[in-house]
Amino acid sequence: MSTIGKIGFLGGGNMAKALAKGFLAAGLAKPSTLIASVHPADKLSLQSFQALGVETVVKNAPVVQQSDVVFVSVKPQVVPSVLSEIQPISSGKLFLSVAMGITLSTIESSLSQQARVIRVMPNLPAVVCSGCSVFVRGSQATDADAEVTQKLLQSVGTCEAVDESQLDVVTALSGSGPAYVFVMIEALADGAVHMGMPRDLAYRLASQTVLGAGQMVRDSGLHPGQLKDGVTSPAGSTAAALRQLELSGFRAAVSGAVEQATLRCRQISGKKA
Repeated sequence: MSTIGKIGFLGGGNMAKALAKGFLAAGLAKPSTLIASVHPADKLSLQSFQALGVETVVKNAPVVQQSDVVFVSVKPQVVPSVLSEIQPISSGKLFLSVAMGITLSTIESSLSQQARVIRVMPNLPAVVCSGCSVFVRGSQATDADAEVTQKLLQSVGTCEAVDESQLDVVTALSGSGPAYVFVMIEALADGAVHMGMPRDLAYRLASQTVLGAGQMVRDSGLHPGQLKDGVTSPAGSTAAALRQLELSGFRAAVSGAVEQATLRCRQISGKKA
């Protein structure tokens, strides 16, 4: 198995923090093997990384110089200036970009020809080691680089290789998906509270129900519709609830959310739908 070495983060936003916490929780890294550059005005991120015992700097160059694997985790609009800044010191490094809409060709053309690039799309549950990640290898990335990437991302959840053409849909589904599920959990709890259940209990039951249902779909190999039928008795409470969801356009709303998020990703990427 390829060794990972020191891991750096260019940018200290939510995804960088989630990955750092996940790598530490999984035992794949120690605070001493992580380093992050954080904008001096971002006091919250600075405090979050420091609370983990991770070295933080305000310049990007030290992160690249000290790291073997560098996560490009700044906001997409900042990526061009950051890559331009570190280009002279990027040779021989492995860059894992989580920046939405920034293509492999754009990143590779902005770095040294000896830099290796892989685009990755993790999601926020990586912070609790339940992330859902994909990656795409750049032209210079080696099998060993792909192995390192998989080892990192599998330590905080699942990881699959995909074509770059799929990344906008991946972003819309698993990248944005936790937000959709959070809203569903909130709505489930709201319904239970309306019918007399204490809110703290409602949130616990709703979140565990979503967690368990997801695990059944993932691990059973059965079609979600088949699992749904197994819960639904003729003329029962589940049947009544499912009819209400259909009347309210539940499927269309969720499917439409993924479609709209994909279109927005393509718009940001400068593509045509």
